Amino acid sequence: MPNVPWLLDVLRGAGVTCVTEGDWVNRYRPGSFDPIGVLWHHTAATSSASNPHPALNVCINGRPDLTGPLCQALVDYNGVFHLISAGRANHAGASRGSGPIPAGDGNTLMIGWEIDYNGVNQQMTSAQYNASIAATAAVLTRLGRNSTYARGHRETSTTGKIDPSFIDLDVMRADVAARMSGGGGTWSSIVDNTTSGRFTASANWGTSSYSTQRYGTDYRFADPVAASDPAWYKFAVPTAGAYRVDVWYAANAGYNSAAPYIVATTSGNQTVNVDQRTGGGAWRSIGTFNLPAGDANRVAVSRWTNGTGLVIADAVRLTRL
Repeated sequence: MPNVPWLLDVLRGAGVTCVTEGDWVNRYRPGSFDPIGVLWHHTAATSSASNPHPALNVCINGRPDLTGPLCQALVDYNGVFHLISAGRANHAGASRGSGPIPAGDGNTLMIGWEIDYNGVNQQMTSAQYNASIAATAAVLTRLGRNSTYARGHRETSTTGKIDPSFIDLDVMRADVAARMSGGGGTWSSIVDNTTSGRFTASANWGTSSYSTQRYGTDYRFADPVAASDPAWYKFAVPTAGAYRVDVWYAANAGYNSAAPYIVATTSGNQTVNVDQRTGGGAWRSIGTFNLPAGDANRVAVSRWTNGTGLVIADAVRLTRL
């Protein structure tokens, strides 16, 4: 039965842009559906501005090996939620248990978002992330659950699923908690070294796709030097306030032991040194900073360090708190 016909109203009430796909309320699989949590996936399809939801038809109708619907909603490239099912969907399979979600039938236990990106050389867009945070917070509030009931498929899968890729699920839950408590967590922006008009570096910075821990298709690298030659990340910060700064880099024993990240705050530049030999291939928080509003260079990676090894510049994310 359609156990969550309220989904459209709850999401729109949270400011999430939604479209309904056909008779979504009455499209569901037989079996029990008593959700207590929300599960994030990625579709493994490559989305774009010109093709924002390539996996939509599959999520509605299924595959030869798995009958649709395959989720309650698909989140397209622009952060639009396409509502597919108000009942049970084949998205989770067996759950091995994660956090407060018990082992059992994941399709019974969780509402599923399929976020449309390929998860190999493409990451979630900021629009997808922000909409998914808002939607997850709204649904968990409706269910009477806290942010720990938001999980990623790789946390519950019994078959080694990797989705959703390129996201720290603990940070995701912190952002959901902030949204549920009435705080921020609604604005987040990512600048990669390939983001047009948002990343600048001199010709001294090389380009590499050597490490599979990279964010996106490649990253930049440079030798350390006692001179000012930073790689800058430009952000359009919407309002003055506190922001968490997360960095993503590929780690390697030959990379820098004390790479300086410079954050241009309201009170001046602050530097945080990061050991890029370890902890790569995921978002890593370097702290919370007060930032001014405006579109400007906000975070840099500097070559001026006493650390040894190549300095890596890959991706930076800001999240309003």
